[in-house]
Amino acid sequence: MRAAVVEQYGTPVPTSFQEPVAADGQVVVEVLAAGVNPVDLARAAGTFYSGRQPLPFVAGGEGVGRLPDGSRAYFDRPVAPFGSIAERALVLPRATIALPDAIDDGVAVALGIAGLAAWLPLWWRADLQPGETVLVLGATGVLGHIAVQAAKLLGAGRVVAAGRDADALARTVPLGADATVLLDQRTGAELTAALKEAAGGSFDVIVDPLWGAPAAAALGAISRGGRLIQIGQSAGATAELPSSAIRGTLGEIRGHTNFLAPEETKIAAYRAMVEHVVAGRLSVDVERLPLEQVATAWERLRAGAHGRKLVLVP
Repeated sequence: MRAAVVEQYGTPVPTSFQEPVAADGQVVVEVLAAGVNPVDLARAAGTFYSGRQPLPFVAGGEGVGRLPDGSRAYFDRPVAPFGSIAERALVLPRATIALPDAIDDGVAVALGIAGLAAWLPLWWRADLQPGETVLVLGATGVLGHIAVQAAKLLGAGRVVAAGRDADALARTVPLGADATVLLDQRTGAELTAALKEAAGGSFDVIVDPLWGAPAAAALGAISRGGRLIQIGQSAGATAELPSSAIRGTLGEIRGHTNFLAPEETKIAAYRAMVEHVVAGRLSVDVERLPLEQVATAWERLRAGAHGRKLVLVP
C-alpha cells in the first residue's frame, strides 16, 4: 500500500509499506482522510517527548476511515508502525468514534487532535461559566479558530482573539471574536494594556498554546480567580512571570494535554463538536492535499497553515 513513511527521522516520504493485518481486538480501516499536526512533525523528527519511535513507521496519529462493516469513523492512536497517513491503518475499536453521514471527512479530522485541544481546555480544564470573558492566544491557527467558536458555544460573554497573522486574525471576527489583538505590535506592559482594553477589563479564562512572552503579558490581564490553561509552547519553552500576577489575583495556571484527558471526556467533547458542525454552529476551514504531497504538507505546517486544517487524502 502507499503510505507516508518515516525511513529516517525527518520528513516522511510517499512510498510502499507493508499491509496491516489485524490481530485479535484490532481492525484494519480504509483511510479516507488523515490529519497533519505538530505532534506528527515532532514524532517524525524523533523529538517527541515520549521518545523516538523505531524506524521505519508510517506517519500520522489521526484520521477518518471506513471500518470493515462499511461505516465511517474518526480514529486516533493507530497501532504502530501503521500510522494514519496511508491507504490503510490498524486501529483498536475503542479508539474510533462513529460519524454521521452529514459531516465531511476533513472537518471530522479537524475536530480530533486540534478540535479537542480547543474544546477541552475551555469545557473540561477551565470549567468555563456563562458570561465569562475569554482570551484565545494563538487564535490564528486551526486550534485557535475552533477555540473562539467553542468559547461562544460554551457560553462566554466576550471573546478576544490574539495572534500574529493579521489576515487569519481577521477571520476570527465572523467566527465569534468580539475583539482582536495583533501580538506583533506590542510586548510586555504595552501588550497587557492592549489585552485589558480588548477585554473591557480582565480575562476569566485564557487559552494559551504559546507560553513565553505572550503568556506573561496575558497573565497581567487575568481576573480574580482567573484560569490560564497552558496547552503549548510555540512562542517559547520558558516564560518569566512575576509572582504578583498569580498571587495578587488568586489566578491559576492549569496544564492541559489531550493525552491525559479521560477517554469518556474526549468522546463526549468530540461528539458535542460534531453536533455543532452538523447544526451549522461550528465551522473549520479544511485544505486537502494528496498523500503524495506529504513533504509539502510538512513544509506548510512548519511555516504555519494560517487557520486552515491540512488533510492528506490517500
